[in-house]
Amino acid sequence: MAITAKLVKELRDKTGAGMMDAKKALTETDGDMDAAIDWLRTKGLAKAAKKSGRTAAEGLVAIAVDGGKAVAVEVNSETDFVAKNAEFQAMVGEIAKVALAVDDVESLRAADLGGRTVADTLTDKIATIGENMTLRRMARIEGDTVVSYIHNAATAGMGNIGVLVAMAGGDEAFGRQVAMHVAAANPASLSEADIDPAVVEKERQVQIEIARESGKPEQVIEKMIEGRMKKFLSEVTLLGQAFVVNPDLTVAAAAREAGATITGFVRFEVGEGIEKEEEDFAAEVAKAAQGV
Repeated sequence: MAITAKLVKELRDKTGAGMMDAKKALTETDGDMDAAIDWLRTKGLAKAAKKSGRTAAEGLVAIAVDGGKAVAVEVNSETDFVAKNAEFQAMVGEIAKVALAVDDVESLRAADLGGRTVADTLTDKIATIGENMTLRRMARIEGDTVVSYIHNAATAGMGNIGVLVAMAGGDEAFGRQVAMHVAAANPASLSEADIDPAVVEKERQVQIEIARESGKPEQVIEKMIEGRMKKFLSEVTLLGQAFVVNPDLTVAAAAREAGATITGFVRFEVGEGIEKEEEDFAAEVAKAAQGV
């Protein structure tokens, strides 16, 4: 029986197996779908399907830098035990290197990693390690100088928070200080010009309601809102924030003193924005012991 791409896709959808494994299973069983599923199960390659619905909010952020070009990649797992696994760390590091040559996360999933796609490599690792894993996101940045910083490093180039800062001028020491500032202060954007207008408008409406509750005259309210919005923008934009190294200066002022122009940044924190199911530690250990 001819093994078509459609048949391979159907088996992959049912089992979560990699493309080459699905094709081999169908070849070995002459295209019999049920027999192919059983074949994959005997090889331990259908495990991924059982894991795919489980929340993966732990994991690692990895960075890779090549001259004035750099990427940050987040790969999630279910537990931080896996994030400490050398096999998982090695895979994440290789994915980050591959990411240097692509533009977005979909291209990264389809990119070659040692003869297999990144997506298939991840599926295989789900089967061998036994936890759901996801390639969640990636971001690229370029500049005359790109400096990286990893907070809570698990191993070289990866950890809980990954930061990249692009600059023109200045030196690497100052760039690292800025990267550490970004890790700590978590700015929403580089400057007022880059911030999402919807975020600004939402904050403005909140401040309008707060000001009106004061019962003060409208002209006073307008000035209150103007002052509060100015404070808000200084707190959420990198260039407007007080520099953690010297709070008497804004980051913009510190950059001027250092002869640098900060042109962009990336900050990834593992699991940010993922709604995680709460589970007590005893139950988590019991589940792990049962291989669930």
